[in-house]
Amino acid sequence: MSHPENLADLAGSGELRSAEAERLAEAFRLFNQVSSELSGAYSQLQGQVAQLTERMALLQDALPAGVIVVDGNGLAVQANPAAGRLLAGNVEGLNWSAVEAQRLHESDLPGEYWVMPARERRLAMTVSALDSAGGRIVLLHDITEAHRLKTQAERNERLAAMGEMAAQLAHQLRTPLAAALLYAGNLENPDLPEATRIPIAQKTVARLRALERLIRDMLLFARGEILGREPMTVAELVQDTVHTIEPLARQRGVEFVVADEAGGLEFTGNRKELAGALANLLENALHAVCAGGRVELTTQGHVDRIDFIIRDNGKGMAPEVVARVFEPFFTTRAEGTGLGLAIARGVARVHGGGIEVSSQAGQGTEFVFSVARQQGMEPRP
Repeated sequence: MSHPENLADLAGSGELRSAEAERLAEAFRLFNQVSSELSGAYSQLQGQVAQLTERMALLQDALPAGVIVVDGNGLAVQANPAAGRLLAGNVEGLNWSAVEAQRLHESDLPGEYWVMPARERRLAMTVSALDSAGGRIVLLHDITEAHRLKTQAERNERLAAMGEMAAQLAHQLRTPLAAALLYAGNLENPDLPEATRIPIAQKTVARLRALERLIRDMLLFARGEILGREPMTVAELVQDTVHTIEPLARQRGVEFVVADEAGGLEFTGNRKELAGALANLLENALHAVCAGGRVELTTQGHVDRIDFIIRDNGKGMAPEVVARVFEPFFTTRAEGTGLGLAIARGVARVHGGGIEVSSQAGQGTEFVFSVARQQGMEPRP
């Protein structure tokens, strides 16, 4: 005979199991629904990724710039068609360092290279880190035409400047030439005493040398390029300059101080032209100070350049003079040609640098002559 209380317990237990089964079924239904939605979303995402990958591939193929992906082992694992055209051959699967050594040659400007062996194409290269594993992405831009136009524009600018200063040149030539002719005419006098003849001959030679210096400066300015480069250290260039300036400083009673902080750095350039440009800047500084004054030459090395800083505690320059100081034939010295600073700036630019000047009347002047640290040893084509 059954007990009523046992039947009630069984009924309650059955209801609980039924409720749990319903909840479990609902959970499975929700899981299946979410799983189906996730599968749909994943499929849609795969489609979008495929579209983006295709678009990126088309974009890379259409880019005029070369794109090269280099992995952590230094291999070029991917390259677009433009990279192959710019480098005269496919580079995928090759060691990138070997490609650089065989197909690229450093130009006279940092970050720019000639494609070997023809050297007919000039490239600008930038390298960016791609991932933590050491990968890189290399971008190559063809700047051959831009470089040609830049060179042509600089040459046209120099020719235009020469046209503007033709009248000034005639005046510059006329004065020493007239003096030389006058002195030479006196030498033709047979009755001229020997003691007088020698000083007149010396003055004639001095005027002719002034003409030679003016013509040489004109040729340097007109050419606007430096032929011949050689490796050197900053210390060697400074020593060349000091040999020229120290006697002049002693003669004028000016203190000449050198602080060669970048002496051990090496670079390439035309040693004679660089020494001449620095000597010109230092001579201007010597003329700007009186006896007892001070002229300083300091060198500083930076990541991309070397600075040669020339300071004096002389009379300084007014703002209107500073604005014109690099103009050809502009000079504040009676014996100057007005081409020295223009030539110095040209030398600095050809060596990948430039000149900056700061000055105030009565407070001295500072010139910063800079050159690039990485330069090709061959002249520009």
